[in-house]
Amino acid sequence: MCHITQRSSTSLFPKICSIFWRFHHTSTSHWCSCSKTISDEKYQDPFQLGKKDLKNLYEDIKKELLVSAAELKEMCDYYFDGKGKAFRPMIVVLMARACNIHHNNSKEVQASQRSVAIIAEMIHTASLVHDDVIDDANSRRGKRTLNQIWGERKAVLAGDFILSAASVALARIGNTTIISVLTQVIEDLVRGEFLQLGSKENENERFAHYLEKTFKKTASLIANSCKAVSILGCPDPKVHEIAYQYGKNVGIAFQLIDDVLDFTSCADHLGKPTAADLKLGLATGPVLFACRQFPEMNAMIMRRFSKPGDVERARKYVLQSDGVQQTTYLAQRYCHAATREIRKLRPSPEREALVHLTEMVLMRDK
Repeated sequence: MCHITQRSSTSLFPKICSIFWRFHHTSTSHWCSCSKTISDEKYQDPFQLGKKDLKNLYEDIKKELLVSAAELKEMCDYYFDGKGKAFRPMIVVLMARACNIHHNNSKEVQASQRSVAIIAEMIHTASLVHDDVIDDANSRRGKRTLNQIWGERKAVLAGDFILSAASVALARIGNTTIISVLTQVIEDLVRGEFLQLGSKENENERFAHYLEKTFKKTASLIANSCKAVSILGCPDPKVHEIAYQYGKNVGIAFQLIDDVLDFTSCADHLGKPTAADLKLGLATGPVLFACRQFPEMNAMIMRRFSKPGDVERARKYVLQSDGVQQTTYLAQRYCHAATREIRKLRPSPEREALVHLTEMVLMRDK
């Protein structure tokens, strides 16, 4: 196994921020509905292609969470109910197949690569459990959160247990490079949570801060999981970088759209309360864009929307501004970057499905 040097993700953010402001100041007539850039391609349905490799995914996760205590078992099984779309595992198995085909035309996903998909979903779910405790959230995926049902202390312990089970599964793969790549995700999750607790006075620094937080809390898991399966399937460091960059760009775009939906989707459809980020004192992409049209929002951002009426006023400003459109446009740029990366691999149905996935990210409504 060759040694892989991971590019520093944080060093890219000042450059991204500079480019981002140039995007903002260009005519908004360039903004479009995002889906026609590569519309002549014959797309593959990612969920259909990944279905075979994701069969019994949640049953296999529950086997990793084997525990005798009935209450802890019930808590651990709560989100692994098979009703989610398994977005992250699906990306991972598609990337595994795309890289395997690129390397030696192998169309099968290795057992170790599928394990990475399982571990990614476990780490993601553990992070949701912990996030809900930190945010005192009362709903997730259309149902009550663990902390609302069992209390904060038990919810934290359940999240810890899921994370520990993921670590055991990771160790079982027996590859130190893969262990290093995926444990980076856990470090990034913690650092991202700390970044979310802070604010920046300077406007440009504020957006760079937001993008770095977005990478660490959301995109790092997808980027490093994609990189891990590429390492397992192909010895070429260039392929590892392609997989990593695809996952990073898709992950950031996914979160940008999530931040848009917080303003545009109804609570019942989204499965969690809308304007949730404002209520938590967070300034996401739509808010930061709106702030350029409504400078009075700066004071609200710095006090984290803590005064009575701040949340309602900020939401009104965002919807009156072009913040939603500009954030969607920025997500489109990230998806275009992801597409450019994945097209460097040999043609395959899985590669085309990963291209299609970038459009699905942009068009999703929950």
